[in-house]
Amino acid sequence: MVDFIDAQRDARGVELICSVLPIAPSTYNDHLAKRADSARLSDRARQDEALRPEILRAFEVNWRIYGVRKIWRQLGREGFDVACCSVARLMKGMGLVHHSDRGSQYMSIRSTEHLAEAGLEPSVSSVGDNYDNALA
Repeated sequence: MVDFIDAQRDARGVELICSVLPIAPSTYNDHLAKRADSARLSDRARQDEALRPEILRAFEVNWRIYGVRKIWRQLGREGFDVACCSVARLMKGMGLVHHSDRGSQYMSIRSTEHLAEAGLEPSVSSVGDNYDNALA
């Protein structure tokens, strides 16, 4: 919503846009202030900003095949104190790949359509293949 308001604010005005959307003008203005001054961010938001590049680095170094649990374990080995659910939340927000071992539930038409609607690329290895982490 903030990006939309940014794009339309000169043409329509923040108050008018906010009267239609479920966001208060003060919430929008607070978001702008936090964007301009990172010291105003919450502790969680600052931690997220610090973890995103580390997650991306660990993902890239490991040939872009590590999932949430392996990234979480890798970060733990490197001394980062982060919960697995936090890594999952951040990786989801960063647009990760959904990997499966080709179970029938992942190869169904409905599952494939659901992944496509979510903007995810399915990644599956071939049946009986010991290289379980196929690239998308």
